[in-house]
Amino acid sequence: MPLFSISLPALAGQLTIGLINGALYATLSLGMAIIFGLLRVVNFAHGALYMAGAYVAWIALDSLGLGYGWALLLAPLLVGAAGALIERTLLRRVYGLDPLYGLLLTFGIALVLEGGFRQAYGTSGQPYAVPAFLGGRTLLAGVALPNYRLWVVGFSLALCGAAWLLVERTRLGAYLRAATEDAALVRAFGVRVPRLLTFAYAFGAALAALGGVLAAPIYQVNALMGSQVIVVVFAIVVIGGLGSLGGAIAAGFLVGVVEGLAKYFYPEASGTVVFLLMVAVLAVRPAGLFGRDGSTAHAPQAPGARRPAFTTLRPRWVLLGIAAGAALAPMAGVYEGFVLKALCLGLFAASFNLLVGFGGLMSFGHAAFFGAGAYATGHALRNWGWTPECAIGFGVAAGAALGGAFGWLAIRRQGIYFAMVTLALAQMFYFFCLRAPFTGGEDGLRDIPRGMAFGLLDLDRPGVLYAFVVAAVLLGFALIGRIVRSPFGHVLAAVKQNEARAISLGYSAARCKWAVFVLSAALAAFAGALKVLAFQIVTLTDAHWATSGEVVLMTLLGGLGTFAGPLVGAVVLVAIGGYLASLGSWVAIVQGLVFIVCVLGFRSGIAGFALQAFHSIRTRRQAHAVQPVSRTHTT
Repeated sequence: MPLFSISLPALAGQLTIGLINGALYATLSLGMAIIFGLLRVVNFAHGALYMAGAYVAWIALDSLGLGYGWALLLAPLLVGAAGALIERTLLRRVYGLDPLYGLLLTFGIALVLEGGFRQAYGTSGQPYAVPAFLGGRTLLAGVALPNYRLWVVGFSLALCGAAWLLVERTRLGAYLRAATEDAALVRAFGVRVPRLLTFAYAFGAALAALGGVLAAPIYQVNALMGSQVIVVVFAIVVIGGLGSLGGAIAAGFLVGVVEGLAKYFYPEASGTVVFLLMVAVLAVRPAGLFGRDGSTAHAPQAPGARRPAFTTLRPRWVLLGIAAGAALAPMAGVYEGFVLKALCLGLFAASFNLLVGFGGLMSFGHAAFFGAGAYATGHALRNWGWTPECAIGFGVAAGAALGGAFGWLAIRRQGIYFAMVTLALAQMFYFFCLRAPFTGGEDGLRDIPRGMAFGLLDLDRPGVLYAFVVAAVLLGFALIGRIVRSPFGHVLAAVKQNEARAISLGYSAARCKWAVFVLSAALAAFAGALKVLAFQIVTLTDAHWATSGEVVLMTLLGGLGTFAGPLVGAVVLVAIGGYLASLGSWVAIVQGLVFIVCVLGFRSGIAGFALQAFHSIRTRRQAHAVQPVSRTHTT
C-alpha cells in the first residue's frame, strides 16, 4: 500500500485493536510462562483453562444471575482450584521426566476438557453482554473506542504487573523460584515444596481463567475458543523466552500490535505473522527475546525406547503380519475403508516414529508434511491429469522439500524449542493452504480421480486399489526398517544416545538430524498421497495441528521406538473414532483419556508392552534351561 494512501484513523484503529488483543495475549502468556518457569511444564491445557474461565462467567450470568464483577472473582477461584487438582493428581507424576511428557499429558487434559464442554454446550457461540458500567465509547486519538476494551487493556496491565511483582519481588516468589532450582535445599528450610508447586500451577490456571472472563464480552463464549488461541500463545511465550515473565508480557503486546499492523497493510498475512515473527526471533536469539542463553543448552531429547524393538521382533515378521492382516480382514467382514485408513495413518505414524523414536527429535508439526503430500498429489491428479505413480512421486517430493526447509530452520534447536518451532512452521503452512487458490481453501480438493497406475492397474476397481495401497504401505514400512538397520541408522542411534560422543567420533550430528527429518517428512507425504488415492479428498484437517497431535497419540499408544507400534496405535485410534463417531465430542474425550493413561502409566505402548512381556518370558525360559543339575554325593 503506497504511503500517501494510508488512512491515519484506520491505522490508529487497527493499532488499538492490536493493543487490546495484546493485552489478552499478555495475560494468557504470563500464566503459561509462570507454569513453565516454575514447574518446567509446557501447559497445553492453558487454552482449555482459558475457555473454562469464559464459561464460568457465562454460566454465572445465564444460570445464576451473577454479573461481571462476580465472574472476575469466581472464575479464577474455580478454575484455579481445578488446576490445583490437576497438578496434584496428574502433573506431579511427570516431574523429573522429559518436559515433552508434560506437554503430551496436558495435551490430553486439553482434549478431555474441550470435549466435555463441547458435549455439554455444543460449539455454537454464547453471547456475553458488556457490563453496563463499562458501556459507551471514549474518543481517543480521533478513534471512538469502546470503554470495555480500554478497561481490558488497563486491567491486563495491572494484573500482569501484580503477578510479576508476586513472583519476582516477594518471599513467596523467591521460595517458588528456589524450589525449581533445588527442591531438597528449600525443603530443608521447612518449606513444603509440593504445596508451592500446586500453588504455581493453580495461579497460572487462574490467570488463564481471568483472560477468559476478559475475552467473554468481546468474543462469543464457545468450546473451541481455547484451541483457537493456544498455538498463538505458545508462539508468544517462545518469542519472549520460555520461563521469562517479563518476556511473556512484552511479547504479548508486541504480537498484538504486529497483528494489528498486518491487518491494516496485508490482511491475508495476519494469521501467520506471529509465526513469522517467532522464526525471525529464534534465528537471532535462540532462547527468545528475554530468555537465558543457556536455556536450551541441556535440553533433553525426545522420549523414546532405550533400545530398538528390532532386537526382539524383526521387520520382516511385522511386514508379513501386515500383509496377512490386510488379506484376511475383508474375509473377516472388516470394512475395506477402515483397513485403508488404518494403513495410511499407520504409515504416517511410522514416519513420525522414525523421527522421534529413533532420531530423538520431537516434532509437533508433522501434519504439514502429510498435508503437503496429500495436496500435491491431489492437485497433480485433479488439475494436471498425471498418472497415479507420478502424482505420488510429486507428493513425496513436495513433502521432502518442505521437510528440508523446515529442518534447516528448526534443527539447530533442541527439546521444547524444536517442537515449538516445528509447530509454528506447520501453522504457517496451514494458513498457506487456507489462502492458496489451488488448494480449494476451506472446501479442499474433492472428487479426485485415481486413474491407471503404471498403465496397467485400474485404481477405480476396489480390489485393485486395496492391493495397491497395501503394497505401497508395505514398501514404506520396509524402507523404514532398512533405514533404521543401515549404517546411517546406527549413526542416528549414536547421536540420539550421546550426541557429544558421536561428534567426537567425527560424525556431523546436525547433518544426521537434518537427513532423518527429510526422510521422515517424505514418508509422511507418502502416507498423505496414499490417503488421497484411497479416499479421493484433501481437506485442511490433513494439515491442521490437531492432526499432528493425533499422530503423536498413535505413536505413543502403539509404542514409541518400536517397528509395529505406530500401526497398532493407528488401528486402535481409527477403531475408537469409528465406534464413537455417532457420539460426537466423546471421541475427543476418549482420545484425551488415552493420552493421559499412556503418559502416566503406559509409556512403552501396546507393542512395547507385548515385546517386553515376550522378552521377559524368553529370558525366564532360557534361565530355566541352563540351570545346573544338582549332584548327589555318596559316602
